[in-house]
Amino acid sequence: MKPLASNVDDSEKVKSLLERFMRDFSFQIATSDLERQQVYRLRHDVYCEELHGIEPVDPIKRLEYDIFDHDALHCMIRHHRTGMVAACTRLVIPQPDAPPPLDKLPLQSYAGESLFQSNLHPDNLPKDSYYEISRLAIARQFRLRLKGNEVPGITDNPHAFTAEEKEIFSLLISGLFLAGYALGRMTGKQLCFAMMEPKLRRLLAMSGFHFTQVGEPINLHGKRSAYCLNREQAEAGMHRSLLPLYQHIKEELEPQLDAIRRSSSDSLLYS
Repeated sequence: MKPLASNVDDSEKVKSLLERFMRDFSFQIATSDLERQQVYRLRHDVYCEELHGIEPVDPIKRLEYDIFDHDALHCMIRHHRTGMVAACTRLVIPQPDAPPPLDKLPLQSYAGESLFQSNLHPDNLPKDSYYEISRLAIARQFRLRLKGNEVPGITDNPHAFTAEEKEIFSLLISGLFLAGYALGRMTGKQLCFAMMEPKLRRLLAMSGFHFTQVGEPINLHGKRSAYCLNREQAEAGMHRSLLPLYQHIKEELEPQLDAIRRSSSDSLLYS
């Protein structure tokens, strides 16, 4: 995966790829039981079967979920032609009045001791200012091998698609993060946390998202560290070529989020 646009020709190619990506994929918040099961099954395939890093809660139905999922916002990227869920991620907002561990970020429950003591430690931030993007997963059929930048659970060889379709699959990584970031902004949050491998951090940096490391590496399905990204970093660094995709994602997700707000009394979803 190379920088998005280094000259005029590259810029035109990126524009074409983004237009095809927006045509071929849709962004959905999983709200029904069926949609959530599709998310949990994809996560099972990646985190339980491929990475062998998590024990499935429901091995019979092949579902992976945890205590944070009930109140999380789950976003999935669906491929129009096949109807398949190509990728998913979740957004977790701490609930200060809830019992542990729901009052903190998921990463604090398993990586809390690795976090640096700094002004970016969640305990030193306003409770309503941050959230976590986690459980990023891309279905095996939609993965690419990215010339030495393989990220387990994210990159691999695709199959059963045309060469033209495969050409846009690398945008799923940026699409997942943009979806998580867009949902965070729409809920009024300022700071995004995530546990990532260094390779994924570098891949996102190619799109202009420069995360700050806020924790020591730990062994979690490979070496991973806690990172954060604030609103100013994201909006100043985002490649201009990605702005149409970001706007497209917001336009798809905002009415869905509004519908959830109208049917929910959970004030955490309001900005």
